[in-house]
Amino acid sequence: MLEIDRSLLLRTLMFVCLLFQSTVSAEEEVVQFPGSIELDHIEVLDLETAQRIAIEENPSLDASRERVFQARQQVIQARAAYFPRIDASGGGRRTIMSENDYNSLLVAPLDDKTDIYTAGISASWTLFDGFQREYSNLRARHGEDSSVQSRDNVLRLLLFQVAASYYNVQLARENINIAKANEEFNQRQLVESEARYEVGTGSLSDVYNFRVRINSARSQLIAVKQLYEVALYGLASLMGIPDAKMPSHIELSKLEDETGDELILPDTTSSVNFALKHRPDFMQSQYLLEQAKANIGSARAGYYPTISIAGSVDGDRIDSRRFEREDFGKSIILNISYNLFAGGQTLSRVSEAKSRFRESERNMDDMRISIISDVESAVTRLKAAQEQLALQRTNTELVQQTRDLVEKEYSAGQASLVRLNEAQRDLVTAQSNLVLSLVSMRQAWEGLRSSTGEILLGYRE
Repeated sequence: MLEIDRSLLLRTLMFVCLLFQSTVSAEEEVVQFPGSIELDHIEVLDLETAQRIAIEENPSLDASRERVFQARQQVIQARAAYFPRIDASGGGRRTIMSENDYNSLLVAPLDDKTDIYTAGISASWTLFDGFQREYSNLRARHGEDSSVQSRDNVLRLLLFQVAASYYNVQLARENINIAKANEEFNQRQLVESEARYEVGTGSLSDVYNFRVRINSARSQLIAVKQLYEVALYGLASLMGIPDAKMPSHIELSKLEDETGDELILPDTTSSVNFALKHRPDFMQSQYLLEQAKANIGSARAGYYPTISIAGSVDGDRIDSRRFEREDFGKSIILNISYNLFAGGQTLSRVSEAKSRFRESERNMDDMRISIISDVESAVTRLKAAQEQLALQRTNTELVQQTRDLVEKEYSAGQASLVRLNEAQRDLVTAQSNLVLSLVSMRQAWEGLRSSTGEILLGYRE
């Protein structure tokens, strides 16, 4: 009998070791993230690099990774129910008899103090619990899948926010260049007007006019530089850079003109179908639905009996801690329990689980409608941005040509100062609108890629 107990103990310990090994492996799988990108080695920061830095350093994404790790540990905890449970116990107590008890003994011991030592090991194993373990494991696995999709949804939103912030920095920088060009134009006109005034062919009011225009351009330059600094802080914050301060040696890549592919409007139906297959928040709602379905099976476990087996080896020793074989006794128990009545508790749990399943179904339907609306709205915004960009580029070319002609006419004395001021102001406005339209189109593209989940391609962990 002792050899059988040892064999059972050995097999159970092997199960425990395997379980511990799977736990360690799961932990190592979670904590091994990609290495950090060294900012010191970056001179020109492109959008893809900015997004990858954000993936590695952003605190909110790190928090979502920890939630995935927690969900994986819950899977391991649920799996542990399939294995036996082994407990070891030991203890000792000293009993000092009262004087009455001592005197009442027929044969009085030599001492009124008694030391009793106990030791034992027990093992229990649930053989059947109405499929409770199966559904608990299923629920935990769907919970892990749901947590992974939740992390990917955080990643999706982060990638879009980084892209939008990146383009805002580029927009502010282009507006700085426009303000500088405006100042340089008026500075050049000031020099020419002062020269004409000195030889008596120009007026002092023209000189003052261009000085005012220069001050106005400088004022605008100060404003757009402030916007540039604020946009940089926002981008650095999303990238997880300490103190939200972009290193001074890093510059963003140049804002390139639009390509032919960027002016092609994608098909709305195809975009919607892609989103329903790849959006992580919609996939999460599907896993939540499966989790709610598993909860129904778990609640129904109360309708079935529970069968378990337990065994123990226990020993007592008086006045000595040196246990002998004869001090131990053994027991084995087969236990079957079946609930006959619990005040309708099991029925209520099943009804609650079914209600939560229906709630999850409605939530998934609502999510589907919301995603379709997001994609259709994103396509509409992209279409408007493409049309606006084409219009602004044509308009800027016309305004540029007009300003150049007016400048020549003013130099030849054929156009008024008012007309030149107006032409230059129109050019600055057109250039600003063109840059804004280009950035808006790029942001609209990122918005569409985010709404379909395409932005995650190549970035899922």
